[in-house]
Amino acid sequence: MDEYQFFYEAGCRICGSREIEKAFWRCFRYLRNHIPADSLSLHLFDSGLGIIETVVDVQAERGVLLSVKTQLPPTARKRISAFIEGLGGKPQCQIINRLSQDKMVRPVARDMGSLDDPGLILDLIVEGEYLGTLAVTNARGETYTEEHARMLLLLHDPFALAAANFLEYTVVRKLKDRLADDYRQLGADLMHLKGDAVVGAEQGLKGVMNLVRQVAPTHSPVLLLGETGVGKEVIAQTIHQLSPRRDLPLIKVDCAAIPESLMESELFGHEKGAFTGAVSKVRGRFERAHGGTLFLDEIGELSLEAQKRILRVLQDRVIERVGGSGTIPVDIRIIAATHRPLETMVEGREFRKDLLFRLNVFPLSIPPLRERREDIPLLVDFFIKKKSRELGLPFFARLAPGAIDTLKGYPWPGNIRELENCVERELIIKGKEPLNFSSLLPMEPVLTEIPAEQLNGGSLSLDRAISTHIRKVLDMTEGRVEGNRGAARLLDVHPRTLQHRMKKLNILFGRNYKKKQRAKAKGSLES
Repeated sequence: MDEYQFFYEAGCRICGSREIEKAFWRCFRYLRNHIPADSLSLHLFDSGLGIIETVVDVQAERGVLLSVKTQLPPTARKRISAFIEGLGGKPQCQIINRLSQDKMVRPVARDMGSLDDPGLILDLIVEGEYLGTLAVTNARGETYTEEHARMLLLLHDPFALAAANFLEYTVVRKLKDRLADDYRQLGADLMHLKGDAVVGAEQGLKGVMNLVRQVAPTHSPVLLLGETGVGKEVIAQTIHQLSPRRDLPLIKVDCAAIPESLMESELFGHEKGAFTGAVSKVRGRFERAHGGTLFLDEIGELSLEAQKRILRVLQDRVIERVGGSGTIPVDIRIIAATHRPLETMVEGREFRKDLLFRLNVFPLSIPPLRERREDIPLLVDFFIKKKSRELGLPFFARLAPGAIDTLKGYPWPGNIRELENCVERELIIKGKEPLNFSSLLPMEPVLTEIPAEQLNGGSLSLDRAISTHIRKVLDMTEGRVEGNRGAARLLDVHPRTLQHRMKKLNILFGRNYKKKQRAKAKGSLES
């Protein structure tokens, strides 16, 4: 065999398409003429998260992109780390007669359904950084030879560069999506405030706003207390807008939405090369809020370990990026918010007492909507105008006689957020007709739609109904969101839209969903 011709033909196919799955498929079709192969797959190793993610799977018919994440146990992570260190930056191609016999590749082979197959495992290394492996297997049981391994090793550089470029592209795409989300969030934030005006500031929220004006000019921490949906984020924005830090960033951290494994990177940032996929330096939320305000929303949802890390930053006023060696000073004002009873959580050892002391300098309780019903007419007027613009309606809807009485008579367990959703739903249903909010009147079908055991304290809020329906669909798809068998397809919404809604509703999906199901199954077995 002419090695140069082999390298040229295979290399041209690997570099012949910007779509990695198509490029690998073209190479696979050529490669199988020289090496026994029924499949080719790309597996990336993330040492920080301790996972191996299968991102490309090539069969005879086609190549596909996917994301199959295999969580490695501690022993497997140590074994792989020792193996990588032993390579010394030089790739090799292993021959494995049966994938189930190798402890390092067995977990991935199990997820890929190829435990009984022989395989060639090519390590991919770029500039001393270990990216992962390329696996070539066959289901015929045909044994690989040293010559096969040598031929595949010839193609290390084009395969490794393709994998590195794929990682770069993935990071850029995530940053682009994050920027788009930040832009949309900024637009949503600007919709909440008009200068220093807050709806109800001179009525039901008058006492709260008096306290806001007192504390805003200071640099003291503020703890916002109140039920879900009462408008804690709006009050936090108002405090920032009235403070000397108004011209500097207000950065929000949704403590309930950040997975524990990503907490350090999200909050404190990371250096280039800190872990697989960290191709550039990234500033965390604390660093981005330097000079401004950091809003820790739902701080009661933080784990004890995360509370410890945040307390350390609040005490020392310095952070250290993941993978960094030096400290970075930060000057931030903290505004925290929660709907949970932190003092009770302290007694139950679910929340650190020393962190509560740091945050509870100026507690501010926001009353629920049912205790300030005089604000409902102003809020309805505000939401009608806001939602009419968002829906592109060429008119502002009118209220039917008695509509305000109906709204004032409803208990609003979901508070202002439920009222906003209710107005949007009514605008969609009624069109040009006057809004009467008849759906809020007691009706038997409404009471029987959702089983009583699924209600949260008897709540029939729109958020609760949506959350219940999404959870049912996720159970049908086993936590999968994207793809033909994903929840987004069944619900007929864009996957990113569904993921954004699930994060707001604190619904687990994907890997976190499966982790919860495994824990639930383990608990039932133990009982």
